[in-house]
Amino acid sequence: MTIKEALELAKQSLDNIEAKVLLKHILKEDNSYIIANSNKNISNECEQELLNSLNKINDGYPLQYITHHQEFMGLNFEVNENVLIPQPDTEVLVENAIKFVLDYNKNNNLKESHKTEQDATLKILDLCTGSGAIAISLKKYLPNVQVFASDISEEALKVAKINSKKNDVQIEFIKSNMFENIKEKFDIIVSNPPYIKSNEILKLSKQVQNEPKLALDGGKDGLDFYRIIAKEVTDYLNNGGAVFLEIGFDQGQAVTEMFKNSKIIKDYAGNDRVMVWITK
Repeated sequence: MTIKEALELAKQSLDNIEAKVLLKHILKEDNSYIIANSNKNISNECEQELLNSLNKINDGYPLQYITHHQEFMGLNFEVNENVLIPQPDTEVLVENAIKFVLDYNKNNNLKESHKTEQDATLKILDLCTGSGAIAISLKKYLPNVQVFASDISEEALKVAKINSKKNDVQIEFIKSNMFENIKEKFDIIVSNPPYIKSNEILKLSKQVQNEPKLALDGGKDGLDFYRIIAKEVTDYLNNGGAVFLEIGFDQGQAVTEMFKNSKIIKDYAGNDRVMVWITK
């Protein structure tokens, strides 16, 4: 089987870009090699790996769990079966949190104890960090803030720690069931918590169903984790701080009722995506 034939075979299960991603992963080569050597035969081992991978993909196994790679906010992240695959919609949360910090400093609208300090005093907590994509992106684009990230899953934290090293940022990781082991207060708390209704998980695509249920299941109505955050967050948030939460497209009204005077930011498709709540 030539590289060209392998690529055509992959395109029966994947789009053109994804097919090239898979082939580059299997061949351990870049785009230029694939283009320049399209008539070259691949090894029997690579051919078998391609066939096995395509069988998995056709059964709903995510491509990212095969390549162990996902791009998010222009950065590279390792992913496996222990973490959700970072999605472009979540970039809306990160972008707005970054904007808040930049405006926070530009307007010198820090709480009294911070007014004579550098923005390094700003502290951000990422609850339910998973792969660490949110926390690491915030630290990468806001290098002078302190970023903490927590998750109940030890395996997820292992992945997040790998990603912090991969992206050369310092994050303080905490194993915690929500706020259970959180001991400090923060200026910003962000989270993409589980928010799928329990009985709707089996209705999702096979690819999503292959992601960790722990990171998907938000309880009977999908709102369990928002209730926890709404109940406890003020104990961990400094005055003038903010909360940024990713939400499901149909959860805006319910979540804003939990956080009075909050606002909703829509994603690029026009769906409700992020709830922002700023304390007085």
